[in-house]
Amino acid sequence: MQELLKDLIVRARAELSVIAERPAFESAKARLVGPNGELTAMMKRMGSVAKEERPALGKLINEAKQQVQALLDGALERIVAAEMAAQLGPQVDATLPAPDAGPGTFHPLTQIREEMCRILRKVGFAVADGPEVETEYYCFDALSTPVDHPARDPQDTFYFPEGLQFANIAKRNPGERYLLRTHTSSVQIRTMLQGQPPIRIVSPGRVYRRDTADATHSANFHQLECLYVDRNVTVRDLKALLDYVFASLLGKETKIRFRPHYFGYTEPSFEVDASALHLPKVNKEWMEIGGCGMVDPEVFAAVGYDPAVWTGYAFGMGLERLAMNLYGIDDIRYFYQNDARFLKQFA
Repeated sequence: MQELLKDLIVRARAELSVIAERPAFESAKARLVGPNGELTAMMKRMGSVAKEERPALGKLINEAKQQVQALLDGALERIVAAEMAAQLGPQVDATLPAPDAGPGTFHPLTQIREEMCRILRKVGFAVADGPEVETEYYCFDALSTPVDHPARDPQDTFYFPEGLQFANIAKRNPGERYLLRTHTSSVQIRTMLQGQPPIRIVSPGRVYRRDTADATHSANFHQLECLYVDRNVTVRDLKALLDYVFASLLGKETKIRFRPHYFGYTEPSFEVDASALHLPKVNKEWMEIGGCGMVDPEVFAAVGYDPAVWTGYAFGMGLERLAMNLYGIDDIRYFYQNDARFLKQFA
């Protein structure tokens, strides 16, 4: 056996030293150490050797295996270097250090998200997260969204095929479907089901809707939503918080206003407009920036809260829209193209 191992190493060294291409290398590797290779066959013969001889023979085989592996590593390194040289050509010295790429930075959407979370943490909000794959209960049923609502139509929402199961996401009702969440309000439902108020959370995250991509729409985008539940919460508290948030983000000169609107899970409900003409890239007096309202008692009833005791507000906004208004970006698709010329402007 010892002579066979020595002969194998000698042949491997001679063969691998002249191999210059990857297919030949892979073929040689298979013949030497593959499942049906020569060294593997020798290792299988250990079972037929007497017990007292096995330790010594095992040591020899391990040493031979290490030597063959070293020869393989050296041959592969030489082949990779040759492939790289062929790609770069004679004018490029691959050993030279790379030029300084400049400082790194967060994506503009990440910057907006982190700044909003920082502002809200200062007034007691905790960041909450939830799954992007949801069930109809968390996305629609618990938010008092009727079964015939347009948002529940497959033309507006990404549903998964019937029968598909997700082990870590339990269904609350038989027959309900899985979908990609259409808003981060599902995180609010999950949080309320975990315990009693008071609750004060902010839930940023990616959401999905069936939109045709253009300058202002995308099939996936990012939302940030807030929920506050306690005793005696009023619209005045909601307005005061939003005044603080946008003054902190856009400057003290920023003003906001409410316009009556309809959302199925808040009552009363409002659209939120902001006026920030002091910003150099804002060229209209009022810009729509989000939606808000007082949590509907039906939502509280769905999660086991007594609407006679608890009140609360919720608001949400798209981070892309916020970033576009703040930075003067005129096309939402820039955020997803990974173009360094665009991203480096935020370094």
